Amino acid sequence: MSSEATSPQRRGQSLLWLNQITMADLPLVGGKNASLGEMICNLTGAGVMVPGGFALTTRAFEEFVEAEGMEEFIQGELKGLNPDDAADVARRGEAIRRKFLEAQLSPQVERQLIDGYRELGRKLGLRDPSVAVRSSACAEDLKGASFAGAYETILNVKGEDSLLKAVRKCYSSLYTDRAITYRAQKGFPASGNALSVGVQQMVRSDKACSGVIFTMDTESGFDGVVYITSAYGLGELVVQGAVTPDAFYVMKATLGKVSDPIIEKKLGNKRKMLIYTAEGHEEVDVKEEDRDRFSLRDDEVIKLAEWALLIERHYGRPMDIEWAKDGETGNLYIVQARPETVHSAKADNILETYVREGKGKVLAKGEPVGSKIGQGEARVLSSAKEMASFRKGEVLVTDRTDPDWEPIMKIASAIVTNRGGRTCHAAIVSRELGIPCVVGTGDGTKAIQTGQGVTVDCSEGQGLVYEGLLKFRVDRMDLADLPRPKTKVMMNVGVPEHAFSQGRIPCDGVGLARIEFIISSHIGIHPLALVDFEKLKERASSDKDVAAVVTQIEERTKGYEDKAEFFVDKLACGVSKIGAAFYPRDVIVRLSDFKTNEYASLLGGFLYEPKEENPMIGWRGASRYYAEAFRRAFRLECLALKRVRDAKGLTNVKVMVPFCRTPEEGRRVIATMEEFGLKQGENGLEVYVMAEIPSNAILADEFCDVFDGFSIGSNDLTQLTLGLDRDSELVSHLYDERNQAVKKMISMVIGVAKKRGRKIGICGQAPSDFPDFAEFLVECGIDSISLNPDTVLKTRLRVAEKEKSLRAAKGP
Repeated sequence: MSSEATSPQRRGQSLLWLNQITMADLPLVGGKNASLGEMICNLTGAGVMVPGGFALTTRAFEEFVEAEGMEEFIQGELKGLNPDDAADVARRGEAIRRKFLEAQLSPQVERQLIDGYRELGRKLGLRDPSVAVRSSACAEDLKGASFAGAYETILNVKGEDSLLKAVRKCYSSLYTDRAITYRAQKGFPASGNALSVGVQQMVRSDKACSGVIFTMDTESGFDGVVYITSAYGLGELVVQGAVTPDAFYVMKATLGKVSDPIIEKKLGNKRKMLIYTAEGHEEVDVKEEDRDRFSLRDDEVIKLAEWALLIERHYGRPMDIEWAKDGETGNLYIVQARPETVHSAKADNILETYVREGKGKVLAKGEPVGSKIGQGEARVLSSAKEMASFRKGEVLVTDRTDPDWEPIMKIASAIVTNRGGRTCHAAIVSRELGIPCVVGTGDGTKAIQTGQGVTVDCSEGQGLVYEGLLKFRVDRMDLADLPRPKTKVMMNVGVPEHAFSQGRIPCDGVGLARIEFIISSHIGIHPLALVDFEKLKERASSDKDVAAVVTQIEERTKGYEDKAEFFVDKLACGVSKIGAAFYPRDVIVRLSDFKTNEYASLLGGFLYEPKEENPMIGWRGASRYYAEAFRRAFRLECLALKRVRDAKGLTNVKVMVPFCRTPEEGRRVIATMEEFGLKQGENGLEVYVMAEIPSNAILADEFCDVFDGFSIGSNDLTQLTLGLDRDSELVSHLYDERNQAVKKMISMVIGVAKKRGRKIGICGQAPSDFPDFAEFLVECGIDSISLNPDTVLKTRLRVAEKEKSLRAAKGP
């Protein structure tokens, strides 16, 4: 990145072309224009496309202010300002902005501006080109500060008179209510500020799409992904929260190395789009068929991610980037890039976890912003004009927010909106302020009443608004100088939405990734109902129960013509998110372990599942995979995991077979997996078996001939060793993983695995619940212990202490 200072000659210029500008010119052209110029000068050669144009420098602004005698007026208006008084800020800001709009540019600046506009038209081959006119302030987008959204951007400006008005409007936006308040909060001077204005080739995203890119996960701060949002039309509706955009995660480590580095895709509602009209802008409905498909192709997502990575590497820090697609040419463009200012300012060695302890009724659900919990009395507002009624510490509930809301957003304990996605205005500002926010609830303003005590919970991977002030706690852990024991301390993970934040917890990978949550929550449909969808459609005309299933499948699988592909894609993305969060550490994914009653509860499951008296020890795990009645469904699991490993490059993902009763059954599963493309040993694929049945321990030597390793499931092993139902209250007093019979089984299988050179770990509940049990496992020489996330750190400390004592006992 360029760092040489702006020369005295350049400081005297009122207009500079963007291809003459670098970050060294920031004092002259502001953060936005300096960044655009920096990218044009340094990254267009690498393929990044940035629209050309020019900047009116701060010198032009200073001439304007001096000629109109505005500095004294501004100082007078802002004298005695109380930034916490929203009404006072609004009154003073409105007076200053009106003064700017009534003034005139100096003849010299006006001449240069018109000449620049005409020259840009000649370069584009147009007489009156459409341009974007953007404010660019000198304090904007500096490290630790973000004025994003505070200053004016006017799009599709056409004609010289319109351009002159747009520039004055940009100048006036230096004193929006939000900018005045933010400067006061950050300690920037109230007056004496300067603004540059960029005039840039207009990208016709009103005929295509636009969105935002972050080079990290916006909620957890995980920096291993690029996060991209996209919606049809101009980007304002995404920022305003009027639409929920499509969202994509792309993994950085495999980008450019594999065919499909996209690890998650979420279809947004995109019901509205903003387009240009002769009168200005108009909000129109999006066609239903367009709503139900992604607004970007996969190759376009990948290209944007590649550009974002180039930009991040050039600037040497996480970035917040705006992009747009031109509907006339099909070209993608980067239209802005600024440093990310929230997670980059946080201390990396302190892990803060919010844990809700109380239970309550859920009033509203939406997208979570951050991972905190906040609470207070709700204040439902329909307009920013009602802000005077808002009190510090209340929960703001509204349809959506814009910069006019910010004076009260900073004193709210939490924010809830009906509309918006994770890159809308409410989300951006809440993230910066460090307060929990739930966006896109749909009906939050109806479900929540003013004066009602509510708890806004973003700690569990989804945004939930509970009735009442529920009890919660905040756990803080200093991650500095944590010991690293020889025994690997891993984590049990099941919810992809938690993976990025859980991946920050120091551990050696994932010892158990359950896919049941992905199937039940992200898919919710029996896999055979998806495989047989066309046959079910034929039956629907004569069977109302089947007809109901078909209707619901069509609703849930919008955007997927091939319904089986819906299962494969959703499962692959869920597993990929977990795999990426811990990459390159091992992630051991257990194949589906639903019982028959659990599979029957999925949509369409009643059509395929038998009724069993005791599903716990019935048709589950390995016995399903090769059975003719289920192997077509198992094929989808194999295809998903093959996609994760091969197409997405997450070869750290391993496979584990649950409830495998005999070595011969293990061989049949291995053969079935190979038939469906998952070949043991190919591309480094390791296949483990759960040691959760006494036969797994008794025949451990024979199981070593089939599998690459074991993972002890202490829950089922205890149940089957002691011959009791772990869910029965009548015998629950006998259920104890520390029973000597269970411990002998565990010691037996560990001993055989170590002798045969096979990997051996545990993923059951026992070491999470009983620290002394973890010590017993270390004494047995187990390779790894996989735990619930909230017990990883304390168990790691305990394991390190146990290893230390064992070394001391052995002596020198």
